[in-house]
Amino acid sequence: RTGMGLEIPAKAVVLTNGTFLNGIIHIGEKQFGGGRAGEKAAKGITEQLVGLGFEAGRMKTGTPPRVDGRTLDWSAMELQPGDDNPGKFSYTDTPQLEKQLPCHIAYTSPEVHDILRTGFDRSPMFNGRIQGLGPRYCPSIEDKIDRFADKDRHQLFVEPEGWDTCEIYVNGFSSSLPEDVQYKALRTVRGFENMKMFRPGYAIEYDFFPPTQLKTSLETHLVKNLFFAGQINGTTGYEEAGCQGLMAGINAHLAIRDQEPFILKRSEAYIGVLIDDLVNKGTKEPYRMFTSRAEYRILLRQDNADLRLTPLAQKLGICGADERMIRVAAKQDAAQAIEKFFEEYSVEPGQVNRYLEEQGTSPIPQKVKLQGILLRPQIGMAGLRSVLPALDEFLQGYEPEFIDLAEINMKYEGYIQREQERVEKMNRLEAVRLSDTFDYQQLSSLSKEAREKLSQIRPRTVGQASRISGVSPADISVLLVHMGR
Repeated sequence: RTGMGLEIPAKAVVLTNGTFLNGIIHIGEKQFGGGRAGEKAAKGITEQLVGLGFEAGRMKTGTPPRVDGRTLDWSAMELQPGDDNPGKFSYTDTPQLEKQLPCHIAYTSPEVHDILRTGFDRSPMFNGRIQGLGPRYCPSIEDKIDRFADKDRHQLFVEPEGWDTCEIYVNGFSSSLPEDVQYKALRTVRGFENMKMFRPGYAIEYDFFPPTQLKTSLETHLVKNLFFAGQINGTTGYEEAGCQGLMAGINAHLAIRDQEPFILKRSEAYIGVLIDDLVNKGTKEPYRMFTSRAEYRILLRQDNADLRLTPLAQKLGICGADERMIRVAAKQDAAQAIEKFFEEYSVEPGQVNRYLEEQGTSPIPQKVKLQGILLRPQIGMAGLRSVLPALDEFLQGYEPEFIDLAEINMKYEGYIQREQERVEKMNRLEAVRLSDTFDYQQLSSLSKEAREKLSQIRPRTVGQASRISGVSPADISVLLVHMGR
């Protein structure tokens, strides 16, 4: 039911409430309801869900001031140009980026810090008005100067909001201090002396629902065909939230057709790592994705994302996947052809020894296969191309991303193979399914904590059960024995 009283019936619902659930914006001593600046908070949804039996919690995030770029002295800051050859977010026919807007770097100073400290007594973060936990790895500027009092300065990334606006995002200056303190402190930053502020930074508190109440499809355990995605599940926004929306949307579509949910494994995508962590471990602070969270990160590379995920997209029938698969096949064929060339092509000492010595590696005494030289840590494909005309000519017909894939496959073959073996071992546990209605309380051999956690999270497989905090290897052995494995 909407705020206007309109009821919208649906076979499946995905809640993507962001920071709007009972959102409260804090700017110094001021606080008011809002989902973000200029937009109303959503009231009543949390209360309805709690009434159904859901557990809710409270989190906090923040945003920096937006300032007028026309009032900044860019010459007083460090230029941060874009990449000379910018990469793409998609391997489809993305047009070449012909022009870029640079960012700049500015720095705070002891004087800036002193001004900020004058507002601490009016800060909702320090006077206890903010109860929710914020993202650990994106502290506010006041939090930084309080926690790292020994630092004389902090870096600020001065980022344009776009081509068609003069609005600037002062990354690194997230704050809930009073507006006058933010203004005075920013004007003390070199390059910001004449700065005009469009709107101050603020903190926002909002409701979330601990994600251990979800299945790995992002469907709730309590209500069939109700899905949660994004910050409602305790993650940060941006990519972490966006990928959940994609997965919840896919699974809502499959659910109303009585089809099996689409679950990405930890070995298939960072999305799989994120959802698996949320559902099995929960979170008490806004969850952010890091490569360090993935135990199979050698397999989860940028260069092979299309190889990992396009076949799955095609199986789901996602628009455009058939055309993308043609390119995936071409990429795989190209990488194999390049790898075969390196396995078969031999080089003489006179062709490469000078280059090898320049790179700080030993010369070859006799003719060797090119692959053996590439495997040396000091040697790369680009360098070999510069001294071997035959190699350069062979590679002319291949796109850079195809060459990159082949080089990574050859250089890291042993590591990749070892990680694949670990994945296969885990997949054997993932193949052992657990009933959604199984009564774990009847298994007295399980530890008390394991019975509680398994009953709450309801894992789909023994593999998932093994990743739940509080479920020990001994508990997994009990499950396997019970299932006759």
